[in-house]
Order: sequence, then C-alpha cells, then structure tokens
Amino acid sequence: MTTHFITAEIDLQANPLKLKRDIETELKKQGELLRWAITGVDKEKQKAKIEAVVTR
Repeated sequence: MTTHFITAEIDLQANPLKLKRDIETELKKQGELLRWAITGVDKEKQKAKIEAVVTR
C-alpha cells in the first residue's frame, strides 16, 4: 500500500451536501481516501480545486 497526493477539479454545486458527496465519490475512484481539502475556487468557471491523499 502506498500513499498518493492527487488533485482534482469539481463543479460547484448549490447544495453543499451534494458537493461533499460528489468530491468524495470522485476521489474514491483514485484509491482509499485518507483526507481532502478544497484549496481554491474559480468563480468564473464554477469549479473547486481539490487536493487529497489516497492509498492504493
């Protein structure tokens, strides 16, 4: 098992609960999710930049 640092962009949602679920669903495709954070928001593109640590 190794840890990996990954980044992703997720479309912003009006509902914060749906945003959290969408982020975790997308990140779990990369491995076992350890932690994640929203590190930036592009208001024009309506995207959130996510950084995460996963294990594979």
